[in-house]
Amino acid sequence: MPEARLRGLYLVTPDGLSGEVLVARVAQALAGRPALVQYRSKQPDPAVRREQAGAVGALCREAGVPFIVNDSVELAREVGADGVHLGRDDGDIAAARAVLGSGSLIGASCYDEWPRAEAAVAAGADYIAFGAVFASPTKPATVRAPLDLFARARGAFDVPLAAIGGITLENAAAPLAAGADLLAVVSDVFDAPDPGARAAAYRTLFAA
Repeated sequence: MPEARLRGLYLVTPDGLSGEVLVARVAQALAGRPALVQYRSKQPDPAVRREQAGAVGALCREAGVPFIVNDSVELAREVGADGVHLGRDDGDIAAARAVLGSGSLIGASCYDEWPRAEAAVAAGADYIAFGAVFASPTKPATVRAPLDLFARARGAFDVPLAAIGGITLENAAAPLAAGADLLAVVSDVFDAPDPGARAAAYRTLFAA
C-alpha cells in the first residue's frame, strides 16, 4: 500500500474510444492531477487492450500518477501497471499480489455487499470500492449501494474507501461526507469539454 493514504479523484477510462482519442483525453485529464487512473476496457481484442493500456500507463508514469488496470492481473503485469482492480469474477487478491509483487496496489469492488468488503480487507486489499452510489450512465443496470456503507466501513476498516457510480461535481459532496476517500469518475471528467479543468475541480472538494 502507498505510504500516504489514497485520497482524491480516481479516474476510470471510458470504453469505446480509439487509442488515439483515449490517449489524448487521458493526457488532458492528467493535467488535473488525479490520485489514481484506472484503465478499464471491454474491448475484445487483447492486442488493442495491451496497446491502449501501455500508452495510458506511460502517460501516468510521466505524470507521477499510480496506474491501475481493471479486471486483468495478466494485463497489469504485461504493461507494468502499479496494480489491479478486481471485481466479483476477477480472481483472488492474494494470487494477484503474488503475480504483481508485494508493492502492488490492489483494489476490490464490493458493490453493496458488506461480507465482500470484510473478505477483501482480510485478504489484504489496499482499498475497497462501494457502488453504484448514484445511477450510473456507464452501468445503468448496476446495483445501488447506500451511502451509509461508507460510515460503517470507516469505523470497521483501516483502508481507503472508493465511491463509484454516477458521480459528478454536483453530487460528489455526499459520498465524501459519508466517508469516501476516493471518487471514481468516468463520464463527468472524460465527457467534459476540458477534462483537465474538470479533474482539477474535484481537487477543490478534497481541499475543502
